[in-house]
Amino acid sequence: MTATALIVIDVQNEYFTGGLPIAFPDREQSVARIASAMDAARAHDLPVVVVRHRTPPGAPIFADGSAGHALHPAVAARPADLVFDKAQASCFADTELADWLAARAIPRVTLVGYMTQNCVDATARHATQLGLAVEILADACGAPDYANEAGRASGEELHRATLVALHAGFGAVGSTEAWIASLDGGPALAEGSIPASVAAAR
Repeated sequence: MTATALIVIDVQNEYFTGGLPIAFPDREQSVARIASAMDAARAHDLPVVVVRHRTPPGAPIFADGSAGHALHPAVAARPADLVFDKAQASCFADTELADWLAARAIPRVTLVGYMTQNCVDATARHATQLGLAVEILADACGAPDYANEAGRASGEELHRATLVALHAGFGAVGSTEAWIASLDGGPALAEGSIPASVAAAR
């Protein structure tokens, strides 16, 4: 049984040269860590799943066949065991992913990609509802800046707050370096909890 599958979420040109620029962490640094995670997974014979967000032709972002829909070159250049498109935030919503993992008896997913507060968050929460263990590599994800009728939030705020919430109950959050070390026999990424998170904040 393979311990985990690396899920590479929406590492597409839309976040680099399109309408949704990742603001935090630095997108060139985060995509380099995503590439490192893919290389480490391959070196340890872990399956790599690459997911793209797709909207209908002519849509303002992620339009099918557009430059924004295409994978970032760092991901496109690396091998993957499964590549598919999704139309919703969660990689599990109306896709083959859950069945694909179940058929291979894979109990855990490690998430990298974009956006932290949207598709990474939705995928992590959905995975736990399916009974999967979850890891999120904080420095291999990223968020844009937001401003709307509800207020403003920087990419750093969105990224940090989302990961704090996820670590409290939906997955073990850690660095790419620590995750790769765990593949080499080091300690697994530590899990958190809501009670421990509240107690630590007092």
